[in-house]
Amino acid sequence: MADSGAQKMLLKVLLALPVPLLRTMAGGGVVFQGGRTLDPRLQFLANAARSAPAMTTLTPEQARAGSAQALASVAGAREPGVQVESLSIDGPGGPIPLRAYRPPELDPAAPLMVFAHFGGGVIGDLDTCDAFCSIIAKVARCAVLSVDYRLAPEHRFPAGLEDVLAAYRWARDNATRFGAPAGHVAIGGDSMGGNFAAVLAQEMKRCGEPQPCMQLLIYPAVDVASETQSMTTYADAYPLSRPVMEWFMGHYLGPDADPADPRVSPIRSGDLSGLAPALVVTAGFDPLVDQGEAYAKRLRDAGVPVVYRCYDSLAHGFTAFTGVVPAADIACREIAGLMREGCQGRIH
Repeated sequence: MADSGAQKMLLKVLLALPVPLLRTMAGGGVVFQGGRTLDPRLQFLANAARSAPAMTTLTPEQARAGSAQALASVAGAREPGVQVESLSIDGPGGPIPLRAYRPPELDPAAPLMVFAHFGGGVIGDLDTCDAFCSIIAKVARCAVLSVDYRLAPEHRFPAGLEDVLAAYRWARDNATRFGAPAGHVAIGGDSMGGNFAAVLAQEMKRCGEPQPCMQLLIYPAVDVASETQSMTTYADAYPLSRPVMEWFMGHYLGPDADPADPRVSPIRSGDLSGLAPALVVTAGFDPLVDQGEAYAKRLRDAGVPVVYRCYDSLAHGFTAFTGVVPAADIACREIAGLMREGCQGRIH
C-alpha cells in the first residue's frame, strides 16, 4: 500500500512539470490526430505505458490485476463528505455487490443513479469508478449505486447486462431508501457500462416498463458490428486501442453471440423513439468517438432529448484519471453538473 502511495505521489510530481518538459519526456512534439491535440499528461502516460506488457498478451486475471494497479496510481480521491455503503442483492447468477454513495447535501427531488463501470465486460470493479461516482453524488446532489456486475470470460454476454438490469430494477423498487422519490432512477455508465446503460433504456421500452429519468452514456461502446473512421484514426490510442477492443470482445462474446444484436450493439436497434433523455459524452482520442457521436445523432433524430459533449484532448477512460490529469477532473465535474441539469428536466 505504501509503494502504491509513493508511486502515485511520484506520478503527480512528474505530471505537474511544465508542459514542454512533459512532451519532451514523452518523446517530444505534439500528438495531433484527426484534428485533435492530445492532453500532454495523457501523452506522457501513453508513452510510459509502452514499457508495460500489452493487455492483449495477458490472461483476463492478469489484465484485471494489472489494470487495477495502474488505475490506482492515477485515480482521484473520493469526494469529501460523500458517505459510502456496501450492499449486496440477489441477482440472476448469484449475489451482486453494490456500492452506494450519498452526498452531503442530497436533493430530495433527484433520482437515484445506477452506474456501471468500464472495462470491456472483462476487467474493472467497484474501485474503477469510485472517485467518479463520488463526484456525481456530490455535484449532482444525488445518490449513486455502483454495480459490480459479472465479468467475462467466466460469465459471457449477457451475464453482465443481466446483472445491471437486475440492479436497476432493484434500485427502482428501493429508490426511497436512498432519499430519491419513489421509482425515480437514472442509468449511467462508461464504455461497456455505457453500452449496458443504452441497452437498458431500450430493454425498458421493449418490456413496457417506465423509462429511466435519464441515461448517462460516457464514451459508450454502441456498435461492435461495424467500422468507423475513428477505429482507424485512433487504432493505436491509449489506453483503448483497436487490438484491446478486439481482445475484450473476444472474451465478452460467446461463439453464438451476434455482434449485430441490439443488446450488444444498441445503435442497431431499428427504433430509438421514446427513450429517456440522454447525456452522451465522448473522448477525442478514442476509437469509439464516432460511435458515441453517431448514437447521440440517432437519438436526437428519433426525438429523444440529447446533450452531446466531446472532450477532444482526452482519451477513453478519462473518468478514472482524475487524480493526475486536471482536464479529466474538470470534465468529470462538468459531466456531473450536466447530469444534475438533466435530472432537473433541462435536457432538450
